[in-house]
Amino acid sequence: MTTGNRGDWPVHGRIEGAVVIIGYGSIGRGTLPLIQRHFDFDADRLMVIEPDPAAVADLAARGIPHMPIGLTRGNYRQVLGDLFADGKGFCVNLSVDTSSLDIMRLCREMGVLYIDTVVEPWTGFYFETPDNEARTNYALRQKVRDEKAAHPGGTTAVSCCGANPGMVSWFVKEALLQLAADCGQAIEAPRDGQGWAMLMRDLGVKGVHVAERDTQARAVPRPRGVFVNTWSVEGFIAEGFQPAELGWGTHETWFPDNAYRHATGCQSAIWIERPGAITRVHSWCPTPGPQFGFLVTHNEAISISDYYTIGDAAAPEYRPTCHYAYHPCDDAVLSLHEMFGSGRVQHAHHILGPDEIVEGIDELGVLLYGHAKNALWYGSRLSNAEARTLAPDQNATGLQVTSAVLAGMVWALENPRAGIVETDEMDHARCLEVQRPYLGPVEAHYTDWTPLQDRWELFPEDIDESDPWLFRNVLAT
Repeated sequence: MTTGNRGDWPVHGRIEGAVVIIGYGSIGRGTLPLIQRHFDFDADRLMVIEPDPAAVADLAARGIPHMPIGLTRGNYRQVLGDLFADGKGFCVNLSVDTSSLDIMRLCREMGVLYIDTVVEPWTGFYFETPDNEARTNYALRQKVRDEKAAHPGGTTAVSCCGANPGMVSWFVKEALLQLAADCGQAIEAPRDGQGWAMLMRDLGVKGVHVAERDTQARAVPRPRGVFVNTWSVEGFIAEGFQPAELGWGTHETWFPDNAYRHATGCQSAIWIERPGAITRVHSWCPTPGPQFGFLVTHNEAISISDYYTIGDAAAPEYRPTCHYAYHPCDDAVLSLHEMFGSGRVQHAHHILGPDEIVEGIDELGVLLYGHAKNALWYGSRLSNAEARTLAPDQNATGLQVTSAVLAGMVWALENPRAGIVETDEMDHARCLEVQRPYLGPVEAHYTDWTPLQDRWELFPEDIDESDPWLFRNVLAT
């Protein structure tokens, strides 16, 4: 049995069998101590799979069992099959360039619990697939949903359970309950997806921004030629080069000229023929107020719009618009400008560690808009300084992700035969109960701001004043 640095932290359960972490980047490094803190398991059954030499050296220095290899199409079944030979354990997939669907499918065949933070493809997919529609998160997610439909039930596999996608879906439900109470409606939490969808519709919510502002900064200026970020640089570049996409709501009256619908699947989203990391939207967070965000594609933009749909998928009675509106740390913004301006991906990557960050927070929440109170932001305002007191080896951005992985693992352990699930489908109250101690201030903020405010009158824009919350007004020209 392993105890890790537990102190007064609760132990949420015992994992029988192997505990295998795929990937030891910023999220894997931060997740491991939370697993050690909150679960009982056999220390000699822990294994970290990681090919990067620097990460391997760190694992060796810490005495953490590891395999210095990368999982590939050719070896993943053999490697994982050997580690889970007795058909017991938990696979925690926190790696880039490994197929979430293939590994998820194998784990379910073996009876092993599984969790990931994104629907990740095998290496090469993001930059070697010429069809932009095939590169969307909609397409990647739909394959997982098709797998769920073809093989319902069985061993639990939690898909896309990080901060976002993941935690933000739990925040949407909390925000809906907060909004209902503040509108004078005495209600109980709905019991199923249609109940939640009807609550959102009845409250008049037109859509959701996953609105984030990262102000974490270090004292040293960003050097030219280095992509600096507060989390996985490879992950951010990959999703930033995917087409911008968003859940498409029933209140929308305009359609972008460079946008496309999907002919199959849940049909909850559209995609735009433009990289998400250079597609800007107007949004709002408590600290900056109005701000530009990047319309970076994320699984939750599709899953939230899908989960809250009422009626036929092709012609719904109600569906909210949903998209990510992300303002990363200032160094990451400069890195994006340099990368897209030069047409080259920087060869040097750097993730801001908790010890070098001198100020700032990661303000991550959901902005529910269009209702009687205009807009409500609900989310975590975790500082790097507080994150350092709560858990080792991660900044505020990392801890919002790793604590969601922890919550998803607890839920899976308590619901081991739930089949393939997304975070929208999980018990949000239980998950936040586990995660909340790591989130710093979790707050609700109302605002009277709309996307029609604070525009530059000297430069007229193509807007529609009949409804301030139309995506036509949110998209920055």
